Amino acid sequence: MQLTPAPRPRAAVDGNSRRRPPAVATLAAVAAVLASVLALLTVTGCGTRLPDSSFGARPTASNGTGTGNPASDTGVTPTEIRLGVVTSLTSPVGSEVFSGPRYGAQAFFQALNDRGGLHGRTVKLVTCDDGGSGIGNQDCVHRLIDQSHVFALVSGSVLDYAGASYVSGKAVPDVGGQPIGTAYDRWPHLYGIYGSSAPRDGHAVGWNGTLYQSTEVFRFFKERLGANSAAVVAYNQADSARYAAQLRAGLEAEGYRVLMQTVDFALPNFQAVAAAVRADGSQLLFDAMDTRGNAALCRSLDEADAHVTAKVTNVQNWSQAVRTDYQASPNCRNALWATSASLNYEDGARYPAVAEFRAAMARYYPDREPLLSAWELEGWAGAQWLTDAMDPCGAELTRACVERFMNRPEPYDAHGLILPASFVPRPPPTGPTRACLNAARWQDSADGGRGGWVTQVESMTTTCFDAPELPYQP
Repeated sequence: MQLTPAPRPRAAVDGNSRRRPPAVATLAAVAAVLASVLALLTVTGCGTRLPDSSFGARPTASNGTGTGNPASDTGVTPTEIRLGVVTSLTSPVGSEVFSGPRYGAQAFFQALNDRGGLHGRTVKLVTCDDGGSGIGNQDCVHRLIDQSHVFALVSGSVLDYAGASYVSGKAVPDVGGQPIGTAYDRWPHLYGIYGSSAPRDGHAVGWNGTLYQSTEVFRFFKERLGANSAAVVAYNQADSARYAAQLRAGLEAEGYRVLMQTVDFALPNFQAVAAAVRADGSQLLFDAMDTRGNAALCRSLDEADAHVTAKVTNVQNWSQAVRTDYQASPNCRNALWATSASLNYEDGARYPAVAEFRAAMARYYPDREPLLSAWELEGWAGAQWLTDAMDPCGAELTRACVERFMNRPEPYDAHGLILPASFVPRPPPTGPTRACLNAARWQDSADGGRGGWVTQVESMTTTCFDAPELPYQP
């Protein structure tokens, strides 16, 4: 089971996000849906800023001897840096839903250690599985901070970040986490993978409880595919319906005719939805459902011979598992599109940073090949971000030094892996934003007939739109 689709940043000149990137608004909204799914199981779309033309010299790992390194801060010895990763690995929705970022971070630090570490220190990564629950998350946070005494957290991916206030209160940097909930838009010392320009003062989410979604995902499909109609499918569950309403608002702001469809969570009638989509002639299909629902919906669409130009999903569903998850619906599978604020993990031939990621995954986790995902690449990018923040500190590695890097005004792009992001607080948006995105489509003919995600834009840093920003309450 996975989360689902799409709707961040200011004009290109300031390189700073005012909201959440493509698909991240979705992840936050659908996280609440997934929480309801978890409860039931227990009982019974991005834009971001353009990069500056140059980010200057990028810090790299050092092969220093470590001579003279002090025990400069919590979790730092002359020869070691202890970091923590929290993942909702064994939640009832399955181990693959949240595991990707952890594998990406683990591969990065193994490669770093094999090159000699950072200024003579190797990285010891301490992992914790919170089981997908708030109580479990709080337990993990306390174990990593109070018992393992980690220096920082990195590349987290959790369903319920209930321990966020404790992490922030202890001033532990948390770098590169997936903003599934709203913690990264509220608490200081927390730095999500897509950046944030909200106040993050610990008092309220976003700007006094309001976040913003921009419409670049809908504009992209309108201009790229000539789409002007879309269907939105949701469960009869409050959070799913709330996110479906956000989708509708974004689509209608871009001039789409929208067909709304609701199904019962326990006994969904996807055949009726397929019939309605076919009768309506909807060109795009968005949803606020889990992968189970999406796979069943796709089967119904194929059985009803209902074709859409694009079945739009988000970065969390951008994975090789599509090959098997949608095995029973090849027509719908080949209509799958995904949008993101990061590079396609299949584009190693085009981008050296992606090739480095793929080589490390093949070396350290060869069994992950059929399970590779965009989230694994973003987990790697989060580890790169923390490492680049630690590097300028040299022997005197401290949390304060890392946070100076994280809070600098210059945007950061993880060596080109993500759209440039920063954490400079700004006032709430009052007009359009220059928003960019990456997009890919699943094609069974790709990778020699094995199937794969094929990038559909020349560059994610130039696929940009002046898009309106719509307020919503998470």
